[in-house]
Amino acid sequence: MNMNNVEQLYEPRIARAREIVAHSSVLRRLLDKNVLPNVLERFLIEYCSLGVQITEPVESWISRAGERSKAMGLVHTGAALVAHAHHEANHHLMFIEDTEKLVAHWNARHDEKLDASALIARLPTTAMKQYIALHEDTISSFRPFAQVAIELEIERLSVTTLPVLLGQFKQILGEEILSSLSFLGEHAAIDVGHTHLNTRMMNSLLEIRPDVAADLALTGAEALFIYMAFIEECFEIAAASVSS
Repeated sequence: MNMNNVEQLYEPRIARAREIVAHSSVLRRLLDKNVLPNVLERFLIEYCSLGVQITEPVESWISRAGERSKAMGLVHTGAALVAHAHHEANHHLMFIEDTEKLVAHWNARHDEKLDASALIARLPTTAMKQYIALHEDTISSFRPFAQVAIELEIERLSVTTLPVLLGQFKQILGEEILSSLSFLGEHAAIDVGHTHLNTRMMNSLLEIRPDVAADLALTGAEALFIYMAFIEECFEIAAASVSS
C-alpha cells in the first residue's frame, strides 16, 4: 500500500515530538552505562506494577474509539480499530506476572521486602491520570479516530526504543532478567506488525480525511509526551527508593 498520505501529511507534523522523545533525559538516564543496577531493577518493578492500570483499559479504549468512529461515518477506520482492540485483550496480565517475578527476584536478594499486590494497587500517578484522560477525552471528542495516532506512536516506541532498552536491561542486570519481562519482550516482537497496521489505518483515514492530519499529530504528540512522563515518574520513584 502506498503510504504517501502518512509520509506527506502526518510525519512532518509529528517529527519534532518523536525527536524530543528520542533525546529525552529519562532515556539517557536509563541507557547510561553507569546506571546503578538496583535503580534499573526498581525502575522495572515500578514500570510493570504501575503499568497494569494503564494497560488493562486499552482494549476498551480502542474498541470504543472504533465504535464512535463508525457512528461518525468512518466505517473502515472504526472497524479496523475494533478489530485491533482484540489484540490488546488481557495484556495487563503479563504486567501482573512480571511484577510478581521481579518482586520475588528483588526480595530474594534485599533486606527491603516488596509486596507485588500492594505495588499494583497504588493510586495512579499524575502522568497515569493524564494518559487515562487523554484516551477518554479522545473517545468522547469530535475526533475519536485520533485513537489511531495514539496507537501508532505508543506502539512505535516498541520498534524504535524498546530493543535498545532490553539490551541495556540484559547488559546491566543479566540475561535472566528477560524472563521476568514478558510484556516488554512480547511487545518488542508483535508491535512491529502493529505499527504497520496502525500506519495502514492512518493512511486510509487520511485518504478520506486529509484535513485531520494536524489533529492526529497533536494527539500523537500528546500521547508520546505523557507516556514518557510516566516512564520518568517510574525512574524517579525507583531512584528515590534506592537512595532512601
